[in-house]
Amino acid sequence: MNAQARLRLFCFPHAGSGASVYHGWTAALSDLVDVRAVHLPGRESRLREPAFTEAEESAATISKALEERLDLPFAFFGHSMGALLSFEVARALRRKGLPEPFYLFVSGHRAPQIPSPRPAVFHLPDDEFLEALRDLYDPPEEAMKIPELRALLLPTLRADITLCESYDHSPEAPLGCPIFAFGGRDDQETPLEALESWGAQTDGRFEMMRFAGGHFYLDAALPEIQHLVNSKLLAALDSLVESPAAAGEAAE
Repeated sequence: MNAQARLRLFCFPHAGSGASVYHGWTAALSDLVDVRAVHLPGRESRLREPAFTEAEESAATISKALEERLDLPFAFFGHSMGALLSFEVARALRRKGLPEPFYLFVSGHRAPQIPSPRPAVFHLPDDEFLEALRDLYDPPEEAMKIPELRALLLPTLRADITLCESYDHSPEAPLGCPIFAFGGRDDQETPLEALESWGAQTDGRFEMMRFAGGHFYLDAALPEIQHLVNSKLLAALDSLVESPAAAGEAAE
C-alpha cells in the first residue's frame, strides 16, 4: 500500500473483463489515493473459479472480502456491471453496520431501479449470444475465434451477463454518499433518463456527466474521467469527518 494514501478507491470491472482494466489508474490519480481493483472469480488469476451469476451473492462475497480493507475512507468506481456491483456492495456493507463509501462513481449503467430496455440474451446458444452482445459489450472477437480461448472466456462472459440480466432490484433507503454518474450520449442501454435516475439512490449530492460515444465511451474519455474522479476525491477528503463511519474504524 502507498504509505502516503489517505483514502482508498475500489474499482469494479465491467462484464467480461477483470481487474487489469484499471491498470494505470494508480499513476493517473494522486498519491493520496490508494487504488484497489476488485478481482472477481472466473477471470485472470482466478480463471478456474466459477464466476458469479447473482448480484446478491456477488455483493455479499465482495463486501466480506473488503471488510479488512476499510481502515481508510473509501470510495467506489464501477463501469457497466461494475456500477451495479459497486452499488450493491455499498448496500451490503450498510446492512452489516459497516461504513458506506464516501463517494460512489457509476458509469455506463442505468439506475438499478430502472428495468432493462431489451430482452435477456444470457440463455441464447453461443453464436447467437455473442452476436447479440457484439454492439453493446464488444466481446473479444479474435479471442472468440480461437476454440481454446473461447472455451475459457465464454463461460465467464455468459455468467456476467446472467448476473446483470437476472438482477432484481430490492428497494432500500437511499445511500448517504454523493453519487456521480457518467455515461455515453449514444449508449442505447443507458439513455439520459435512466442515468439521471441514479439521483433517487442518494440522500446526498447527485451529479452527472455524459461524453461522446456509446457504451464504451470510457475508452476515449478516460483521462478526463480520471481527472474528475481525482478532483472529487481530494475535495471530499478535506471535508471528511474523523469518526468511525468516515475513517473506517468500525471495520477494525
